[in-house]
Amino acid sequence: MNQGPIYLAGADRSGTTLMYALLATHPNIALPHLGSNMWTFFYGQYGDLRQSENFERCLAAMLRYKNVLILNPDVERIRSEFRQGDPTYARLFALFHNHFLERTGKRRWGDKTSYVERYADPIFAAYSEAVMVHMIRDPRDRFASAIKRWPNQKGQVGGATVRWLYSVRLAQRNLRKYPDRYKIVRYETLVSQPEATLGDICTFLGEKFDPVMLTMSGAEGYVGKGGNSSFEKFQPAQITTTAVGRYRKALSRRQIQFIQAFASRDMRQFDYALENFDLSLQERATFFLMDLPTNTVRMTLWRALEAIQLNLPSWLGRTPMRHRLVTSSNS
Repeated sequence: MNQGPIYLAGADRSGTTLMYALLATHPNIALPHLGSNMWTFFYGQYGDLRQSENFERCLAAMLRYKNVLILNPDVERIRSEFRQGDPTYARLFALFHNHFLERTGKRRWGDKTSYVERYADPIFAAYSEAVMVHMIRDPRDRFASAIKRWPNQKGQVGGATVRWLYSVRLAQRNLRKYPDRYKIVRYETLVSQPEATLGDICTFLGEKFDPVMLTMSGAEGYVGKGGNSSFEKFQPAQITTTAVGRYRKALSRRQIQFIQAFASRDMRQFDYALENFDLSLQERATFFLMDLPTNTVRMTLWRALEAIQLNLPSWLGRTPMRHRLVTSSNS
């Protein structure tokens, strides 16, 4: 049986939290209720970890981040064990997860991190049995959910579109490169056929499907809140298609038009039907004079920043939001 780590990948608001709730309830799989984001915020940012000062700087930064602290790390044990093996970021991250795994009594750890698909190559190189489950959702519904959850994103359809394209194209690339270790799951398929989809995922993971997964009882905080919907609360353990197609009520015709203008080819590949409508003369003028140039610039700037952060992490790496940091640690 495969005992390698399971990474939940995909853009935010794509169903990764629902997938976490289902997998965390499996008797063999340990998943913390918050994604650790270790690869996003720490990988490569502190230089060569063979140098003790670099290791200590990295460790101190990790111990200030609340998403890492929920793993309840034993700092001295991590220091001691890290010195006994390869001094790599991947191994350091695994120590945190393995210690968390021991306390759960399960045999396999996982992690949910948005856009972790960008690190598929180093993850698969470091962990010989690691697998990824990549959630994909209709980009229009994903944006509708995002602006409901974070209203200040309401005008940023360009940013939402480029992030979706980035994620799905990485999914396609990773699946081609690692066909036995990578699985793409449509949110819409999961919520419309949960048991069959979970059974298929468990086969991919090398685990036996357990109906208890559908109760999501192993997901801390998820069931009690009635899910993670941006629009309404659901009953505990309810999996519903209510949010499918919600964009028709939440987005403007110009926003839908922009997403489809740039993402239509990829949408068709994942069986997302396009909306056919004609913008009014005023809508067309606003679209071509304001929406298109403004959001195209946003897309270009995002791609440039992403390339810099991915390839030069020690110079301009990503950092956690301030409210996710603590002011002191037990290091």
